[in-house]
Amino acid sequence: MIESTSKPKKKKKLTESPSTEAVELEQNIRPGSFEEMIGRDLEKKTLRMMIDSAKKRKEVLDHILFYGPPGLGKTTFAMAIASEIGASIKITSGPAIERQGDLAAILTSLKRNDVLFIDEIHRLSKVIEEILYPAMEDGVLNIIMGKGVSAKTIRLTLEPFTLIGATTQVGKISSPMRERFGLVQRLDFFTQSDLISILERASKLWNIKIEKNALKMLADSSRGTARIGLRLLRRTRDYAQSRGEKVVNAEVVLETMKLLGVDEEGLEEIDRLILKTLLNNFSGGPIGLSTLAASISEDEATLSDVYEPFLMKKGFIKRTSRGRVLTLKGLKYLESMENE
Repeated sequence: MIESTSKPKKKKKLTESPSTEAVELEQNIRPGSFEEMIGRDLEKKTLRMMIDSAKKRKEVLDHILFYGPPGLGKTTFAMAIASEIGASIKITSGPAIERQGDLAAILTSLKRNDVLFIDEIHRLSKVIEEILYPAMEDGVLNIIMGKGVSAKTIRLTLEPFTLIGATTQVGKISSPMRERFGLVQRLDFFTQSDLISILERASKLWNIKIEKNALKMLADSSRGTARIGLRLLRRTRDYAQSRGEKVVNAEVVLETMKLLGVDEEGLEEIDRLILKTLLNNFSGGPIGLSTLAASISEDEATLSDVYEPFLMKKGFIKRTSRGRVLTLKGLKYLESMENE
């Protein structure tokens, strides 16, 4: 059973909310077990070892922290782990847990062996973190009632549970919090072969007819991220249908990528803007993150967590003690753009 915990939010514009179709497609494609997951062989082997040994000891699975760029399967792993141990999972996020009462309501509702998944766990407040410490280590919840000399502490015993945290900024998680996880696992970008397999599986589930070379082109443009690859697959399907094409071929992929502003390297317009800004405004760097973010009118966290990891993976930029620097490979990429 999957539950979701979140705070009521202000009503957003229609364009800001994901469509019902997109939500349903994502749920349908998400693997429900390790067997259905493509790639991540080492990670799955490690987790299977932990799960099997916990079952033999008749103990609850140890707490786990996943970190890495967005869209690499942290939530999918959490749901697959819950399925593997036959437990329910409650899903929430760091920003949604604002007060100790919020956390208390979640923890006291958990049954033995349940999984609590906290996305963006680095955004938990210090107060909430300190309440989590005894809950993770000793299975108790200390609630402070009142203030000052009249304050009282109520101690509640919790059912043994597994906390799975996910973050894109592991450095922002305090050392005491990190040390309480039995496994801290980094998720890296997918390989091209894994992405092709993921897209091939999705195309079958979504009844999309696509040629092999088109799958490879989509994988090349997916930035090593399954979520992006699946999004591009849906857009190529839309383009093909709008043109009356029954099969997604290389031409359909090329035309779709042009419309979306994605090139053969998988770079989007903002990626190219980052590289051009480094070259034209700062002579290739080094330049600090805050200055670069201000120059392209982008949030620092988005720049460092979403765009920089892929540009660094491609070898187009590098981080130094003095700031971000455009590499020779990045310069050649910009030159090739000008020659097209």
